[in-house]
Amino acid sequence: MRIAFLDTVHPLLIERMEARGWTCLERTTQSQAKLEEESATWDGIVIRSRIPMQAAFLDTCTQLKFLARSGAGLENIDLTYCKSRGIVVHSAAEGNRDAVGEHALGMLLTLWNRLREGDAEMRQGIWRREANRGRELSGKTVGILGYGRMGSAFAQKLAGLGVRIVAHDKFKLGFAEGKVEEVDLDTLQREADVLSVHIDQRPGNDHFVNAAFLNGFAKPLTVINTGRGKTLDTEGLVSAMKSGKVEGACLDVYEYEKRSFEQLNTADLPEAFQYLLQSPRTLLSPHVAGWTTESYLKLSAVLADKIEAQFPA
Repeated sequence: MRIAFLDTVHPLLIERMEARGWTCLERTTQSQAKLEEESATWDGIVIRSRIPMQAAFLDTCTQLKFLARSGAGLENIDLTYCKSRGIVVHSAAEGNRDAVGEHALGMLLTLWNRLREGDAEMRQGIWRREANRGRELSGKTVGILGYGRMGSAFAQKLAGLGVRIVAHDKFKLGFAEGKVEEVDLDTLQREADVLSVHIDQRPGNDHFVNAAFLNGFAKPLTVINTGRGKTLDTEGLVSAMKSGKVEGACLDVYEYEKRSFEQLNTADLPEAFQYLLQSPRTLLSPHVAGWTTESYLKLSAVLADKIEAQFPA
């Protein structure tokens, strides 16, 4: 077996593949054109997001048996084509779900308790207590939009905080467990004080969270997005913030990211994004919710388990 690593992942995956006698090829800096010169010899590919796995490229991988995505989202992979070819696609959402859940909770607590402002003021010798009075999560209702591995992980982190947790997923039914209530979209909009977005990037989900959707919430709202940037319409969010419908926003992902998620399309950032950068009611991070020391290892471990299960010794 020859496995090409097109992106850097934790070396545990290479170690476990080589322990089986398989050849691991480091191809993390080569261009797509260069990769195509040898892709017909590969049995497997390990990726993050650098090279899109679309039909034109996959056609050159004539003996490919699997794709292993070190992460959760599969939007850069032509899943229909892979199915038609019998190429098994492995993802590793189990490896960074806890990281995403903790990050979302950390962002919310930081915003509501004004931890950023208090820290900055203390470093300047400013002692302000009343201006930095926070809010408690206890007694509030947190709405989770999308109840896959990431949404359910966030619910687990919330479970001991005295909140009501309501969740909606248009692709799943019967998922209520523990303190999580399965609700329809109208109930989510009527009851939630906080909206955490965990839907993936697929047809029908682009700008699902837009101005009309946000204005449909009954209460002033805090929005969290640690899923995919294109599911949330930035201009719609800013409009809702200006009207007071949205009180604050915690964003780890942005609709203006490049396909690789490595940086923003800085030449195309609109006025609405500048508003988010300047607003004291936002907390922003650079697509790192699932990016922890622990998840780096766990992502490779999950993929190794799945690949080994596909090819039992």
